[in-house]
Amino acid sequence: MRLSIALLAFTLLVYVAPTVQAQDYTLDPTYGDVSLEEGFLPDPHLIELTAGGSIEVDLGTCSYGYVADAPDVDFYYTTSGDSDLYIYGISGDDTTLLINTPNGSWACDDDSYGDGDPIVVIRNAPSGLYNIWVGTYGDELAASSLYISEIDPR
Repeated sequence: MRLSIALLAFTLLVYVAPTVQAQDYTLDPTYGDVSLEEGFLPDPHLIELTAGGSIEVDLGTCSYGYVADAPDVDFYYTTSGDSDLYIYGISGDDTTLLINTPNGSWACDDDSYGDGDPIVVIRNAPSGLYNIWVGTYGDELAASSLYISEIDPR
């Protein structure tokens, strides 16, 4: 009898326990869609937003920072495949970047642009949809500027 009660309690715990949240690239982006073609002007393209969220990033090598469930921006890029993309953020706080690329792989960064700012460089970037999250290293929100460029800003 005790074993049955213990098994029932364990089963309920497994089914009632909260599930781990993750980024959902299928949701509508918080700050809208951006469509750019290779050679776009002005370069860089700027989007002002609030970085961060309540979801801790846990995607293998991309396991730092906090983001929202929905992407901040859905970026549609049309290119010959010969251009590099520089996606970076600037903020007064420590921000991160998380990007789901057109081939379904994840790219991320924390401080490579310097001063707590992230940059992701995509060489010979393919055409397609890039889901972009601008996160924060801690769990607080932060005002941030997201830049998309074909020109190396460094």
